[in-house]
Amino acid sequence: MPRLWIGFAPYIVVAAVHVGALAVGSDTIAAPSKLALMPLLAVAVAWGARGTRWTAAHTLLVVAIALSWLGDGASTFFPQFETVPLMLLWFGLAHLCYIWLFWRVLAIRRLPVWSIVFAAWWVVLLTVLWPALGGLLVPVAAYGLVLGLTAAGASRCHPIIAWGGVFFLASDTILAFRLFTPEAMPEWTSPLVMLTYCLGQGLIAAGVLIAVRARRVAEVTA
Repeated sequence: MPRLWIGFAPYIVVAAVHVGALAVGSDTIAAPSKLALMPLLAVAVAWGARGTRWTAAHTLLVVAIALSWLGDGASTFFPQFETVPLMLLWFGLAHLCYIWLFWRVLAIRRLPVWSIVFAAWWVVLLTVLWPALGGLLVPVAAYGLVLGLTAAGASRCHPIIAWGGVFFLASDTILAFRLFTPEAMPEWTSPLVMLTYCLGQGLIAAGVLIAVRARRVAEVTA
C-alpha cells in the first residue's frame, strides 16, 4: 500500500502549489499547474496499477480523468468556443464514465438511504440558480443530474470513493455559484473550488485503485 501513495506524490505537490497560487492571486503559476493536475493523476493511476491486471475499472477511471483534463483546459484548448458550455460537455462526459464505473463496476452495497440528499441538492441548486441561468438552464440541469448520480453511485463503493464523490460535488456546487452569482461569492472561494476538486478527483482515483486491488485479492483467496 505505501507504494501506491508514492505515485500520488507529484499530484499532491502540484495540487498544493495550484491552490496556493490561486490563494495569492498568481495566475502565472495557477494556469500551468491546473493543466498539469489530471496528467499527473493519470500517472498516479498507472503507478498504482503496477503489478495488477489492467481492468475495465482502470480504463474508465483514466478516460474520466482525461475528459476532466479537457474540461479543466476548455478555455485554453478551445478558445474559439464559449468556455462554460464546453466545460459542462467535457465534465459531463467524465461523469458518465464515473457513473458507469460506480454503478456497474465497483458497487459493493445498495444505495444508502441518506443518498436522498443528492436529489434534494439538485432541486435546491436549480431553484436557487434558476434566475441567473438564462439559456443554460437545461445544460446545467443535465450536468447537475449526472453530478448527483456520480455522488450517489460513489456512495455505493469503497468509503474513499464515496468521500471523493462528496468533495467533487462540493467543488462543482461552489463553482456553479461562482459562475452564475459571482457577486455573492468571496474571493477565497476560488481556491476552495480547486481544493475540493483536487481532493475529490484524488480520492476517487485512490479509492478505485484500492477497490480493484481488494477485489483481486478476494478473487485469488476465494
